[in-house]
Amino acid sequence: MVQSIPSLVFMGTPEFALPSLEAILAAGGPVSLVVTQPDRPKGRGRKVVAPPVKLLALDRGLQVYQPERIGAAEAVEQLEEVAPACIAVVAYGQLLPARILQIPALGAVNVHASLLPKYRGPAPIHWALIQGEVETGVTTMLLDTGMDTGDILLQRQVVIEPEETTAGLQDRLAAEGAKLLVETLEKLSRGTLKPRAQEESQVTYAPMLSRDDGRIDWTEDARQICCRIRGLDPWPGAFTRWQEKRLKLFGCRVLPPVSQARPGTVVAAGEEGLQIATGEGSVLIGRLQLEGGRPLPVAEFLRGHPLGVEAVFGE
Repeated sequence: MVQSIPSLVFMGTPEFALPSLEAILAAGGPVSLVVTQPDRPKGRGRKVVAPPVKLLALDRGLQVYQPERIGAAEAVEQLEEVAPACIAVVAYGQLLPARILQIPALGAVNVHASLLPKYRGPAPIHWALIQGEVETGVTTMLLDTGMDTGDILLQRQVVIEPEETTAGLQDRLAAEGAKLLVETLEKLSRGTLKPRAQEESQVTYAPMLSRDDGRIDWTEDARQICCRIRGLDPWPGAFTRWQEKRLKLFGCRVLPPVSQARPGTVVAAGEEGLQIATGEGSVLIGRLQLEGGRPLPVAEFLRGHPLGVEAVFGE
């Protein structure tokens, strides 16, 4: 049982980490400290906002620690003083130095949102969708000083739904990761887990995304384009250019090929969406967001913008 672990430190920052913290607490986990990133300015107004994990921890009456750098001497000393038997790490946002990894007798256990060794890195959910995977999953692993290179503890597969976006898949993987983390901690406490090394020949990577990764190349086939749109929803958002402005695209379905229209050409526009020619096949886009505006269903967007058949997207 998780409560048989003498003490736990939980490290995490975004919403993805919330189900894991909640699951540990529900299982009786003795969380003595929650470590999360510092409050940061967000949005257009640059208002300073606390990370979601901090808000949950404070609501549950837990002690919170927010070092700027987890490798700084004072941060290491703080964790040495707490001396947890185990550290649970879920989307914390910084690599842990060797000195911290050596503190817990049971190790530092990380939840990663892929079936390692596939999609090591900070954006595994996005890249699994962009690459057109039909399944992904979650992995618990023992952290070492590398980027997602530690030994695997447990894994659970998850089927990707045909039109699923990063937002939806992230929620499902967060829930599965929380259950797998509790199972992992329970088995670690009983000494019934045997870590296994990752197969280096199977490694793929999921690097950090930038806004430019959202640019649509209309000469690609319809499936590739839909995978990119789904994988970048809601952030950073897939986009094209129209009337010298950035136009974000959401809600994509693959349709059969159309006439010999140039890739990027709108071939139909109506209540269901915009049908756009691609390098092979066509796509139906359900929502549009013009630079400076908000996402709108295509039918609503068309009432305020002169976008019709034969409009051409792209540079």
